[in-house]
Amino acid sequence: MKKTGYAYSDIFLKHETPQWHPESAQRLTAINNLLNNSGIMQKLVMIEPRRASEEEVGLVHTAEYIQKVENFGSGYIDLDTYMSEGSAEAAFYAAGALINAVESCASGTVNSAFCAVRPPGHHAESSRAAGFCIFNNIAIAARAAQGRGFKKIFIADFDVHHGNGTQMIFDHDDSVYYFSTHQSPLYPGTGSAEESGSGKGYGFSRNIPLKAGTEDAEFIEIYNTALPESVNAFQPDMMLVSAGYDLHINDPIGGMNVSDVGVKGIVDGILSAAWSGRKIPVIFALEGGYNLRHLAYSVKTTIECMLNFPD
Repeated sequence: MKKTGYAYSDIFLKHETPQWHPESAQRLTAINNLLNNSGIMQKLVMIEPRRASEEEVGLVHTAEYIQKVENFGSGYIDLDTYMSEGSAEAAFYAAGALINAVESCASGTVNSAFCAVRPPGHHAESSRAAGFCIFNNIAIAARAAQGRGFKKIFIADFDVHHGNGTQMIFDHDDSVYYFSTHQSPLYPGTGSAEESGSGKGYGFSRNIPLKAGTEDAEFIEIYNTALPESVNAFQPDMMLVSAGYDLHINDPIGGMNVSDVGVKGIVDGILSAAWSGRKIPVIFALEGGYNLRHLAYSVKTTIECMLNFPD
């Protein structure tokens, strides 16, 4: 059985959103309840999140924006990104959870990890919040990983929404490869197939926009053919995954027809691409997913795939 880590802290519940808001603390409560009740949690190596430093967050975000987050208080920092009094601290800890997951992989304590964090991250740009996201957790983790000697980072993003912030942050960077499948047209309106990076980063972004209603078979095909093609060509040292389960057929925000079978196929494809050759570390970070029951089952499926992947 693989050594799989799990990063979580109750501090993520301190990020409080309005009662109607889909990105609620109940998301993490549902996940933890199912993992505990199913016995999965007992098989995981617990990773204690810590508060990321301003310097670590500053590897991705501007000093002015970090200060804005710290001093903001409560209200809408973006048209649909709400902050409460506890949100800034939760955001620093969400980034720190991923950094500690990187550290755990670097030390050999685990070879994979799932980070059950909020607020999510992949829409956050270097100088602004967006789409429920405050700090770009995946991007911060990529820079932290590079600081620990993982020079080439592959980011896979299967959230139903395009990770505009992640793509933008690494647009000119040839040391980070960004691979995304997402529904189009849909918020935020980015992620066309023509967007493939700029300057020395040209060719290091790959977007596969998909129509609403896309089903399991097409996703499984992409993650078992196109994804490994990109991974094999890039030869990364670590894989980070923006795990957005709002692509599920029962999600209230997305419009895809992806079932539990499709989620498993996507995750198996990602793990196979990472572990069938050089066996690089893989870290999943929670992004979207707003049907509590199906979110919890999708995370459980993801972790089971990580634990049971054949050696």
